[in-house]
Amino acid sequence: MRPSALALCGALLLSLAAHARAATVEDSVEQYRPYMIEDVAQALSDARLLQARIEAKDPDGAKIAWINARIGWERAEVFTSGFVPDLDTEIDAWPDALTGFHAIEAKLFGANSIDVADETKTLIYYLTDLDIKIRQMPLNAQGMLNGTARLAYEVGESKADGGESRYSGTSLDDMRNNVAGIALAYKVMFAPTLQTADPKLAETAQATIEQLTSLLAVDLKSMEPDKIRAQSEELVLTLQNAAPKLGLRSPTLEDLVQ
Repeated sequence: MRPSALALCGALLLSLAAHARAATVEDSVEQYRPYMIEDVAQALSDARLLQARIEAKDPDGAKIAWINARIGWERAEVFTSGFVPDLDTEIDAWPDALTGFHAIEAKLFGANSIDVADETKTLIYYLTDLDIKIRQMPLNAQGMLNGTARLAYEVGESKADGGESRYSGTSLDDMRNNVAGIALAYKVMFAPTLQTADPKLAETAQATIEQLTSLLAVDLKSMEPDKIRAQSEELVLTLQNAAPKLGLRSPTLEDLVQ
């Protein structure tokens, strides 16, 4: 076989290998969908409980329900900002929130008022819409990788200075749940293919996630923002380096900050 033919065969084999890896990752995305459905359903269920506690004029119960509703939401953010950005804004805009979780938080925790019936009804409306979309919307591996990297970036760049939920004092929980969502997304969608394509890089990615998790396993006063920021940047870089191994495009800065 002539050199040119050998080169062509080599290029074809590389292309087929990349296609096979991408197909495997795309299959894994659908395996991740049930986890997102569960997280969004949990957020919606606790938002409805929040509504019930408000109707019962139970501020303490309302606060607990609000905090619990945040858990599923924060884990699901690997999906929301990229696939449903309008809903993401309506549900979780901050710091200048007119609707969603933080509009409720400012009154419920900041002003110690349960006059949040309208805001809660609106939150439930948008979470219900999200619950429908998460079950039906087409997903793709590139969008999920971008969302996972974007959330890792946000943990370090936007939240490490004290986080978003300042009135409720649950900012650290927000970040922990974000990283839990990242860890699950990586484990289900990307780790199996990356482990085959580049075991060393797969090990690095897992270790970086674990280190970020460890940095957040503290109280708020002991949190080290600079270390969290550096570790989140390391995770973003690792995910960018993993992209071509997965048959995907490396997330750009624009992808991270959109």
